[in-house]
Amino acid sequence: MNQNETGVLSIVIPCYNEENTIETIVDKVIASPVPRKEIIIVDDCSKDNTRKILEEKIRPKVSQIIYHKKNGGKGAALRTGFQAATGDVVIIQDADLEYDPEEYPQVTAPIFEGKADVVYGSRFKDNKMKGYLANRMANWFLTRCSNLFTHLRCTDMETCYKAFRREIIQSIEIREQRFGFEPEITAKIAQKAVRFMEVPISYYPRTNEEGKKIGFKDGLRAIYCIWKYRKG
Repeated sequence: MNQNETGVLSIVIPCYNEENTIETIVDKVIASPVPRKEIIIVDDCSKDNTRKILEEKIRPKVSQIIYHKKNGGKGAALRTGFQAATGDVVIIQDADLEYDPEEYPQVTAPIFEGKADVVYGSRFKDNKMKGYLANRMANWFLTRCSNLFTHLRCTDMETCYKAFRREIIQSIEIREQRFGFEPEITAKIAQKAVRFMEVPISYYPRTNEEGKKIGFKDGLRAIYCIWKYRKG
């Protein structure tokens, strides 16, 4: 399937307290070189001005905005967004500016061309990882732990840019509410024996002062999830 002819890309954007970046990232998503796209924003009960910005400035520009009545976490927001998606391929876009929507085609092309079912955009593959050393080491460690059980030879399990054929992601029951989503979904796609691929992407990390980062407790949860969702 050639995306230029028939393919539709569903872009799921979970957000929580992103008043400083949400409008900018949505404009970047709209301007991305994708001929047919569906943009779904899931606001996970933001407490700042995110909802006001979504209603006043963004709603006319996107396909859907879904509001959670209480904060559930990134995994919960993604679960809602995936269920609402109608495109042929689904990709995750964080609401910050760390990942560049201009790179959607290189992440999704293997799926639209029938070469893969799931594609991860890797910050490590053919690229120098940016950001804090502690975060890089944590990502490396968690990815290696995940690979012990999935055998995917993944280089960046924690990446935001994960793209799926819609039927695959909608067939998976996502149980994790927060950042445990990453090891959970990686384990479950490995168990489905799908065609998995990684492609290199760029990365523009925020500082700890600029945005939310995965904390120590999230790291422990990720380790637990790697063990919990292993193929048994």
